[in-house]
Amino acid sequence: MTVLDINKARACFPSLKSGHIYADNAGGSRTAQPAIDRIVDYLSNTNAPLKAGCAAINSQYVVEGSIAAVELFNATSLDEVGFGSSSTMLFENIARALENDIQPGDEFIISYEHEANNGPWKRLAERRNAVLKYWRPIPVSAENPYSVAYKVEELLPLVSSRTRLAAITACSNILGSVHPVEEIVKALRQRAKEQGAIKIEVVLDCVAYAPHRRMDVQKWDVDYCVISSYKVFGPHNAVAYVRSAALQTSLTSIAHDFLKVDDKPRKFQPDGPGHELVYGASAIVPYLKSLTPADDLTASFDAIAKHEQEILTPLLRFLTDAKQVDRGVRIFGKSEVDFSRISTVCFVVVGQNAIKSKDIVEAFYKKGGITIQRGYFGSYHLIDNLRPKLDVDDGVVRISFVHYNTAEEVEKILDVLREVLA
Repeated sequence: MTVLDINKARACFPSLKSGHIYADNAGGSRTAQPAIDRIVDYLSNTNAPLKAGCAAINSQYVVEGSIAAVELFNATSLDEVGFGSSSTMLFENIARALENDIQPGDEFIISYEHEANNGPWKRLAERRNAVLKYWRPIPVSAENPYSVAYKVEELLPLVSSRTRLAAITACSNILGSVHPVEEIVKALRQRAKEQGAIKIEVVLDCVAYAPHRRMDVQKWDVDYCVISSYKVFGPHNAVAYVRSAALQTSLTSIAHDFLKVDDKPRKFQPDGPGHELVYGASAIVPYLKSLTPADDLTASFDAIAKHEQEILTPLLRFLTDAKQVDRGVRIFGKSEVDFSRISTVCFVVVGQNAIKSKDIVEAFYKKGGITIQRGYFGSYHLIDNLRPKLDVDDGVVRISFVHYNTAEEVEKILDVLREVLA
């Protein structure tokens, strides 16, 4: 397996030169210099409406963003990708465009994950008198009630002849769990067929997954997929994949009524996105490919996964050590380091000597030089439904690494944790 050139990677991020340790990457990664350069280039030299004098140049720049998105998703066509201000907005746009294809009594299956891929379907269900069903995570550890996972065998009984849509995640931003999307979707579609469901579509949240693993919407057989560019080393916008068949048969345009949108992404992308941000996002794929000599996305993500697992190991080993468990430390998700766990770790400290998550994070701030975060990170209902009940507003402590983090940075984080948990 190709080894990641960590020094080369870090050199692409100007914000890392300060020496500050960013361990809050699940909330937003640093922005790679090539993305910054493209934004500056666009705004400095060609910033004008696409129909103005710079139309040819500007249009090509925007198209480059779509070309990169197609490769990142492994979509089949430029018409299958569109941009928006955030993943939350894109999911909401898709839900609005789906409204006319939803009938009263249709059933939606959603999981207790980030509200970006839950809220739009809750609201759509209310508008169209559809039925919500929840895929709940279950405990997988007798010792740790917060070590929970989503199991396919818990999902399939929710499927009926009225199932119209399933909204799931490729990876949990709290549990750190990588879900077997291909297996889940295959089982879901098979059960729907057996139950006589007329039409079922799968909506996939890949926001927490995309910085760590290679996406493949064709292999997964999903209909919709959304990521946040600013969590994949690009600018602050988001990208959606919508399968061609869904564009043709499921979505009604939410664009201006006088526009001829046919089966283009403008059906769910009203008016134009921020063109300079789309051009900035076009740098994501070339940057990722540059991480290995193979100049190949799959090779790069393999190297990323290997590096992240190596730096994750000491943190997980510390937090799950018997001494820390006795201290009251409880992590979320699985404690093993393997391909089914990304380098995002959430934990709480409970029991007789409980420590508020807020106090742990503040201890890092007082030390200085390291950023971690605490909260519910958009997954309010996941944390609120765990038992024993937690203070959702205090939330969980989250430490999240990506490929530009180093073993030395992890050791400095552990030094602070040893003091806090002493």
